[in-house]
Amino acid sequence: MVEFQNISKSYGAVRAIDALNLNIARGEFVALIGASGSGKSTLLKMINRMESHDSGRILFDGEEIYNFKARELRLRMGYAIQSVGLFPHWTVARNIGVVPQMLGWRQEKIHARVTTLLQLFDLDPETYRRRFPHELSGGQQQRVGVARALAADPDVLLMDEPFGALDPLIRASLQQEIKRVHRASGKTIVMVTHDIDEALLLATKIVLLDHGRIVQVGTPLQLLAAPASALVADFVGGSDAGLKLLSLQTAAGLARPEARREGASLPGSVSLREAVSFMAAHHAAWVNLTDETGAHGGVLHAADMFGRGDERHAPG
Repeated sequence: MVEFQNISKSYGAVRAIDALNLNIARGEFVALIGASGSGKSTLLKMINRMESHDSGRILFDGEEIYNFKARELRLRMGYAIQSVGLFPHWTVARNIGVVPQMLGWRQEKIHARVTTLLQLFDLDPETYRRRFPHELSGGQQQRVGVARALAADPDVLLMDEPFGALDPLIRASLQQEIKRVHRASGKTIVMVTHDIDEALLLATKIVLLDHGRIVQVGTPLQLLAAPASALVADFVGGSDAGLKLLSLQTAAGLARPEARREGASLPGSVSLREAVSFMAAHHAAWVNLTDETGAHGGVLHAADMFGRGDERHAPG
């Protein structure tokens, strides 16, 4: 889908991107992470030619990006940023429909697309389509911003720190939302973030950059379980790496097929980290789990996560 071939970029004497090679496959959710100045935002903006590269080639769907007109290229790529950038005097529907309008879509098709996207982001179409940005919360504005980026059904969605300005609760909610949208749409997503926990939660592939070079590329599990260097280990969690590993696995994956015990239950979809937190708070060595229908789905034992466990206590 997007391929960087020996890409370099300098700003004066500063090398922002240094002989970088990277392939982003169709349907992947790629998180570009790294310290400030690592080159992650520059790399993202090269994809839609908001930044130019000095040498090498960038291919989009097998074609060199400079073979496209800039407008044509950008209309095939959704772009969502931290500041949202909604037009304040336009309704939500008009904001979302701006790119389809530029592409000459019929009004009926635009109306249907706006409805679909509002539903996708859990915004009731009849309630929100006629509202203006100032009538929305920060989280709702961000949802509309991402919906607008998806409006013309782009091949790639580019996101530059999209949730950075939001408070933690809204941010967590939107992270779950974009994760669900990725699964539902199968879109290729490339996101810049400085938040390693966000990258671990959302991405199917993480690219860690340092001074314009790739330090390691891999799945969240690969970066946590097999960091390529001390720099990677420190960046992805250091002493907390074990807890972060628990965040990547669901409780249901370790459930024993046992009958329900007396006591509390948790959804099997929670992470092992959440289950550990629950059991620690209740001084428990096991907890019942439920499946997606609410039926009993087995029992999770601390012993299965940490070796031998004391099973004398049950959560109440």
